[in-house]
Parts: sequence; C-alpha cells; structure tokens
Amino acid sequence: MAKQLRWTLNRFHSKCPADLNPSPFQPQTVDRIRDFLQSHPAYQETPYHSLKQLAAHLNIHNLIIKDESLRFGLNAFKGVGGLYAMGRVVAERAGLDFSSLSFSQLLEPEARKKLGEMTFVSATDGNHGRGVAWAASELGHKCKIFMPKGSSFIRSEAIREEGAEVQITEVNYDETVRMCAEMAKENNWILIQDTSWDGYEEIPLWIMQGYSVIASELIEQFQKEQMELPTHIILQAGVGSFAASLAAYFTNMFPDHSPRIILVEPGAADCFFRSFTTHDGHMEQVNGDLATIMAGLSCGVPNPYAYRLLKNLADASFSCADSLSALGSRVLGNPIGDDDRIISGESGSIPIGLLYYLRTTEEGEEICKALSIDEQSRVLCISTEGDTDPSFYRDIVWKGYYSNLPAYSEIIK
Repeated sequence: MAKQLRWTLNRFHSKCPADLNPSPFQPQTVDRIRDFLQSHPAYQETPYHSLKQLAAHLNIHNLIIKDESLRFGLNAFKGVGGLYAMGRVVAERAGLDFSSLSFSQLLEPEARKKLGEMTFVSATDGNHGRGVAWAASELGHKCKIFMPKGSSFIRSEAIREEGAEVQITEVNYDETVRMCAEMAKENNWILIQDTSWDGYEEIPLWIMQGYSVIASELIEQFQKEQMELPTHIILQAGVGSFAASLAAYFTNMFPDHSPRIILVEPGAADCFFRSFTTHDGHMEQVNGDLATIMAGLSCGVPNPYAYRLLKNLADASFSCADSLSALGSRVLGNPIGDDDRIISGESGSIPIGLLYYLRTTEEGEEICKALSIDEQSRVLCISTEGDTDPSFYRDIVWKGYYSNLPAYSEIIK
C-alpha cells in the first residue's frame, strides 16, 4: 500500500516574530471589505455544518465544516478574493474612495467613461479563474484566463461560460503564472493573481484580504450560535494565500488563544511541507508536473508574504496522497445519521480525508497525540469547492477512484 502522508511540526512557529505583519487582516479592515462584498446583490453568507455524528465517530468533541460551494453561485470560494481585488483596481483607476464604496458605484456611467474597457488576465487551475472571469463580467470588462497543462476541460468550459477567453497551456501552474505576468506587461492587461513577487504585491494582498471575509463570517456564525471556538483548523495550502489569510484573521481576533493551524497539501506539490523541514525555514519550491487530483492545490511556489505568515502561525504541515482527498469526498458525501450531506470536490475535501485518517489509523494515533487532537478537540475545516468536475467527482464517490487506503482490519476500532 502506498504511503498516505508525510508530516512535520513547524519548529519555526512563533506568535510574535519581527517579520510577522498580520495587520492587513485586522477585524475592522476585514469588516470594511465585507461591507463592500455584501453590496453585491449575489452576496450571501455560506453555511456551516456541525457534523455531530461524524465527530462522535472520530471521537472528537465537534467538527465544523463551512461549505464554500455556495459562494456567488461559483461552486468555490475564490469569488470573494477576485471581486474585492478587481473592485479595488477599478475604484482606484476611476478615482473613487473605497472607504464608503458600494459595488453599484463601480457600474455608474461616469466611472465607466473614465476607464473604458479593461482586460484582466490570470492563471488558474479552475476555481480562481472562474471567480476572476465572473468578477470581470460583473464589472463589464474583458478577461483572459490561462490554465496549466492537464487542466480539466469541464472546468475550462465553466470559465468560458462566465465570458472569458480560455487557453490551456503546455506548462505547469507556476510557469503559467509567469507567462501571464509577461503577457500582462506586454499588452497593458491587469494581472489578478493570489501569489506575489517583487513588484507585484498589492493585488495579491487584496485577494488575500477578500479571502479573510470567510473567517469573519465564521466568527459571527460561532457567536450567533454561542458555539465554542475551534481548537484546531485544517487549511488547504496551495500557494498559501487562503490559509494565511484565515490564520492571520484568527490570530488577530484571538491573540492569546488562537486555534492550532494545520496545513495540508498534495504530495506532488508540497512546498510548505518541504519548507518547514529545512534547517533554516527558507522557502522551498517544487518543480515538474505537480500532478494531483487536487488541482486547486497544484502549486509549487509559495506566495512569499503568505509563507512568512504561515511560517510563524502554522503548527504543522501535511503532505498527502490523493487517496486522502478522495476519502474526504466520500466521507462528506455519505453522512452518518442526521449529519448534513456536503458535496466537496478534490481540493475541498482533503482536510476531512486527513482528519479521518488521523483518527482511525494506528499511524494517526501518534500524530494526534503530538497535535493534541483528542476527545475534547473542536475541529474546523473549510470545504473550499463543490463538484467542480462533476463527472470526476462521481468516479471518486461512486466508483471508488483513488481508494488505496488501509484495509479495514488495519483501522483502529
């Protein structure tokens, strides 16, 4: 049987380092961003689910899943980052004050006259590109999306349906990002990417700030239901922007008792895991095809700002086999008792697949002890996408694709 995971504690973890700057994710800042997003007529809070039966099965106190498949009708969370960042770009170029801006002001004839028609461009494995294409269409501008080799045709068609021009390249995700950056410079297009480099930092930060609205919603939902805060949050890494934004927000909100942050990424693109295992914590990258069913996490180069945050805020990092993602989709799609059913795609389901494995296998037992995951734990996971490739999702759930897990006899009973 293939090895399911590798993992490491993050020995560089520190809540108060000199290079940590979580200030862009202060609650009052995020509240203003949320006000802007709420002014869009399609904005709705995404729901959370307390899976009590599954929590009991895993012998933990509570398990909360926030379902981002319902975000803006896009079947994934990315729209919050893309809409906010593009809204900021349009507002600044039109000379509008963002402090009291609503979405409808961006569509007023005077603003459109100042701007003309702009072209936005982005690299994507699917969800980010669909969010960018949708936001560009909502704002009345052009969009060009480039996808890495091996990308899903179904996901590319979903992006085209949002009005964008789409092309699948012959290189991996990180090379596609570099290609888009060059084309944006040559053609005076506007690059909308959630990873940064020297000279390209403002827009990625805006995208991250948009993502942090998810954490803001969660805190409000916890407070409304008088629920205890999670003790552990398992977050998908990718380039790290999503995980870093939520980790920074929770740290700002609860500096003295913030939850433990656990990162999870595919074994074929485990740049955070590799970075945390270096002797000095320098940022590692992964080259090659980065082939994984977790397309949204198939990224070999971290966002440097996100990496600085997570190097200090994350407690551990996991590099996981694709079979754990498939396991998560099956677990969430086949609930126990009266638990809610959640349709979670390959990048959305990996936190649950990991948690299930940790709580039901001999290997996981020792890891849980190291991370203090026990019967008192309250675990939060974000299902970042639904069945963005419905046919492949059915193959996983119905046909058992990627099911090379331990036999039942090896599972702890």
